[in-house]
Order: sequence, then C-alpha cells, then structure tokens
Amino acid sequence: MDPETSHFETEMNRGFLQILVLAMLEKDMYGYSMVRTIRELGYEVEENTLYPLLRRLEKNSWVKSKWDVSEDRPRKFYGITDAGRSLRTELLDIWKKQDKILKKIMEETRHV
Repeated sequence: MDPETSHFETEMNRGFLQILVLAMLEKDMYGYSMVRTIRELGYEVEENTLYPLLRRLEKNSWVKSKWDVSEDRPRKFYGITDAGRSLRTELLDIWKKQDKILKKIMEETRHV
C-alpha cells in the first residue's frame, strides 16, 4: 500500500473503530477480549490503539468501566452508557447517510 493510501486508511479507521467499540459494548467486555473479537472478525486493531480510545470514551461519559477482581487476574470491564448509546445512534446515522451518498455517486458514475 502506498503512503498516501495508508494515510487515508488510518483516518477512516479512526472513526470506524469508535463506532465499532460503541456497538460492541452493549455487552460489557474487557479490553483484550475486544481486541480478540475484532481480530476474529477480520479487522486488525492494536491494543495501544484501543485502550486510549476506551479512556477517551470513558472521559466523555460514553463508556463506563468497572474492575472485576473475582478471579486471580483483575480485569477492567467496559460498557456503554445511555449517552454512548445516543452517540452511537447519531454516528450510525451519519455513517448510513455517507454510505447512501457514496453508493449513489458510484452508481451514477457507472452510467456515464
């Protein structure tokens, strides 16, 4: 992949990962489990990308966290808040609108 394409991919991934995380957290999950699930879906994400995102989402009250210390290894679980659900809905609406516009443009250019 050339550097210009890589730059665009990075920008696109930043927004996509935020929506993806907000969608996944309808069920509480801990960070590494999220990384593993995302990778199993065929999308590559690094832990050093996910954890700062989770902290930023939590700082803005879109995500909440709690520690589970019931096992030998404590785990921090994350879940979506009502504000996060509202944000997710708005972001998905934007995503759908953008997708609709792009599909329309692509369809129109095929007939030219």
